[in-house]
Amino acid sequence: MIAIIDTGTGNLFNIQKVSGGEITDDIATIENADKIIFPGVGSFPFVIDKIKPFRNTLVKKIRDGTPYLGICLGLEVLFESSEEGKGSGLSIFNGSIKKLTEGRIPHIGWDTVNILKNSKLFSGIKNNTYFYFLHSYYSPVNPYTVSTTEYGNVISSSIEYKNVFGVQFHPEKSGKDGIKILKNFRDGI
Repeated sequence: MIAIIDTGTGNLFNIQKVSGGEITDDIATIENADKIIFPGVGSFPFVIDKIKPFRNTLVKKIRDGTPYLGICLGLEVLFESSEEGKGSGLSIFNGSIKKLTEGRIPHIGWDTVNILKNSKLFSGIKNNTYFYFLHSYYSPVNPYTVSTTEYGNVISSSIEYKNVFGVQFHPEKSGKDGIKILKNFRDGI
């Protein structure tokens, strides 16, 4: 069973439709999940507050090896903090999420993803494929960066480390290639 974390925001039903997951904020359901998808629309402080009841469960599941896919804000919460506001992230990765300072903010619309490393998540996806972005904050390039996107600065458009995957773009809004990302997570990881 795939647990889709219900943060009260985001396009949960399109993710559910493709992944077959269960939208939940129930601790027992998250504890029993085989995989976790953390969708993200909204603000870092709001979401960090919203997940307080099951934060420790989420961190334990990730550290114990449960496959995790963070989408946009779901990627950002993997880090220690964000320039968006107060609150501690899940601290799976060191570092802080930064505010975009170049170009129109938010970064909204279709942009290319430059794949730097082999990844199960990108299986069957061509380099420089367009995905749909909607964000004002980002992860700088780091050792876990799998792909980048240039938007003023070069940003991490996806990360991967062991069982942890994150994408800054929204696969649920990215047509057939976005559906392929979600299916790759569902079936290939």
